[in-house]
Formats: sequence, C-alpha cells, structure tokens
Amino acid sequence: MFHWGKWKKRMGANSSSKRPVFDEKEDVNFDHFQILRAIGKGSFGKVCIVQKRDTEKMYAMKYMNKQQCIERDEVRNVFRELEILQEIEHVFLVNLWYSFQDEEDMFMVVDLLLGGDLRYHLQQSVQFSEDAVKLYLCEMTLALDYLQSQHIIHRDVKPDNILLDEQGHAHLTDFNIATIIKDGERATALAGTKPYMAPEIFQSFVSGGTGYAFEVDWWSLGVTIFEVLRGWRPYDIHASNSVESLIQLFSTVSVQYNSAWPKDLVSLLRKLLTVNPEHRFSSLSDMQTSPYLADVNWDSVYEKKMEAGFVPNKGRLHCDPTFELEEMILESRPLHKKKKRLAKNRSRDNSKDSQSENDYLQECLEVVQQEFMIFNRENCPGENSIILTARLKKRQEEGQSEAGGDDVSGDGDREAEVGATDDDAPEPEPDQEPEPESSSKLSMCGSVCSSPGSC
Repeated sequence: MFHWGKWKKRMGANSSSKRPVFDEKEDVNFDHFQILRAIGKGSFGKVCIVQKRDTEKMYAMKYMNKQQCIERDEVRNVFRELEILQEIEHVFLVNLWYSFQDEEDMFMVVDLLLGGDLRYHLQQSVQFSEDAVKLYLCEMTLALDYLQSQHIIHRDVKPDNILLDEQGHAHLTDFNIATIIKDGERATALAGTKPYMAPEIFQSFVSGGTGYAFEVDWWSLGVTIFEVLRGWRPYDIHASNSVESLIQLFSTVSVQYNSAWPKDLVSLLRKLLTVNPEHRFSSLSDMQTSPYLADVNWDSVYEKKMEAGFVPNKGRLHCDPTFELEEMILESRPLHKKKKRLAKNRSRDNSKDSQSENDYLQECLEVVQQEFMIFNRENCPGENSIILTARLKKRQEEGQSEAGGDDVSGDGDREAEVGATDDDAPEPEPDQEPEPESSSKLSMCGSVCSSPGSC
C-alpha cells in the first residue's frame, strides 16, 4: 500500500537545501516543477502531483495534449475552463494557480487535495454519516452560491467532482463544461452527466423551452447528497436513456426517501429535487430557510471551523494506483521524458520541409500556441470576489461573457464528451453544445480546426 505521509517526509528529506531561484519576470513553466506521481485522469486530461522547485509547495498539475485536443475538438473546452478558473477563487473550489504551455501540452496547476473524491470513497464502500454529508451540503451550498454571484453555471456537480482535502472538507472541481450567462439570459445546451442533469435541461433540448439557469446545479447537488447518503441515486438514469424517456420519468416517478432520515432532511432534499425550477431551492438564502440547517453557523463553515465527520486516512493516497502504472508503462509521451523528447522534436522540425503533409495540424497548433491564456495567481494577490465580479460584468457588457459556452440564441451544435465514472453509471456521454456567440480567443479555426482549410 502506498503511504502518502511517509512519502512526503522522504521527499522533504531528499530535497536540496538550496532552492533554485527563478527570474521573477519569467513566466512559470514546466521546468519550475518536479513531477512526483500520476494520480488521475479527467474527461480530456491527466493529473499528477508536482512540487514547485523554488517554494517546495505541492500542487496538482493537469496536462492536456494539444494534438489530441485538436483531433477531438476539445480545445474550446480547455480555453473555457481556463478563462473561468482565472476569474474565480473560493475556499470550497479547487483553485487555479498557474497555467502555461509547451509545444506538446497545455498545463493547469491547481490546489492539491489529497483526500480523494466522493466517488472514490463510495466505491471503497465508505458509509458516510449524516453529519459528514450535512457538512458537504453546507460547503457546496457556499460554493454554488459564490459561482452564482459570478454568473457561472457549473453543469457537472456530482460525487466525481467533489474532492476532499486532508481535513475532510469538500471542494468542487472540473469546470470544463461550465458556462457564464449574462443577467436575464439562460443557457440552452444539453450538457452534463445524465443521472445528475436537471429536468429543464432535457425539456429545453426537446421542446425548445425557455432554457435553464443556476437552478440546475442545485438539482445536481440534491442528487449527489442523496447518493452519498443512500448509496444510490434517486432516479435510475443511465447514458442509454433517451431524452424523451427522461422527461416522462420525471413527470411520473416519485423519489423514495429513506424512512429513517430526519423529516427536515427529507424536506430539504425534496426542495432540491423539485422538478419545477421555479419552486426549487437554488440559493444560499433558500437553504438558510430550511429547518434542517437552522443550527448551522455559516461563518464557521466558510472558515472551515466545523469538524468534518469523515477524515480521509492520511496514511494513504486516495486514488486508483493504476494511474501511476499507466503513466509509466502505457503513456506514449510520459512527462518524465518530456525534456529529451522536446529537444529531439525541435531538432527534427528544423530539418523538415515546411510544406509537409502536417501543415494543417501545425497551423492549428500555432493558433493554440498564440491564443493560450498564461496565468499566475501570485501576480494578482489583491484580487478578490468584488474585483472578479466587476471584471466578469465588464466582459458581459462587451458581449464576451460566453467564452466557449452557450449561444443563447440557440444557433448551432457541437459535441463534447462528459460522463459518469462510477461502477453503476454508464460510459462518458456525448453532450451537444451550441457554438459560442462570440469569443476572440476561440474564433480560431472553429474549435480549433473543424475542417481542413478552415484555418
């Protein structure tokens, strides 16, 4: 068994007494980090633990191969996630610290949370106490309320995307299908993981309804809390279910609640799982009216002064150990060989005829290189939610708030992949999402290159 605590001590003992010094004017890059081990993979990226060489701080680094993103039409999702993460910061989110690129990959360096995600613990047959889940509910309530203040719909709240820190507090991650909506406008795309998607998302897609807004995340939170408490979801939904069948299901099937649950808890879950979004709890102020949460000190929740009911074992790493084996054995471009590989590629590129058959791909790669958003949170220490809100509103006024998100006019479709990852859930499900209304960063070659000759 991997012992995380012993490994951290060993890493500290082996680290050099002299920390490397980097030019403060230099952008953070791959060489600034020591790669330690692989810990996971997402819908279109892999994650490893890294240590920043000059500060010795530990982070999680998500990296996405540029060529694969172009071939899978996923560059827009990456850019959208980057743009959103650069604008937000919250105690119960997984926050972005740096973003950079090299010839092969795009990188996001984020908070390192070692407690594993709720899906992992469910698969390990952890029986969460009601008190533990109540704290998750409160922490995610604050996270969603903050996102709503920033005009952001997450659209993929589920156990897989709620990570625990070492003290057992919950953090929301994975913004690759999140979107920003302007005041008074609504999203229309069919996006999310089916078992956690709110009824109005399907209704809007089938009948051209009025669209949806922030209420969909609160429905997903209700499904998630129900599942973590009960061990299964309130509705038996899988990727194979048609949209039409799901609309009928929501109108005919009633959720069965555990008779042993407190009536105030059941009442709150009913409010979150209300089919009509107009009657659904969908804000912090709504949640504060619930008798079940009447005893909650919200300031203490925000300051992480509430003791978690479940604290992950600090003696182990809470992820699938096969991720490390995949990186070592199966990965065709392992990170630990990147330096030599890039040097070899540069030498080969210099000797190639510029009119090779790879010109099209190369042109797309160059566009990604030019449009990628480099970020360093340390360079904006004074940023706070008020400033970030002002920046988002300014972009909205300029008509650029929907970077990679929904076209509120409903014109155009595209496909992306997102899906559930638990053993009971289906394989990743295609999501259809309209092209953005306007985005200077993503006007390049579709998303990035939809067809040869479009560059």
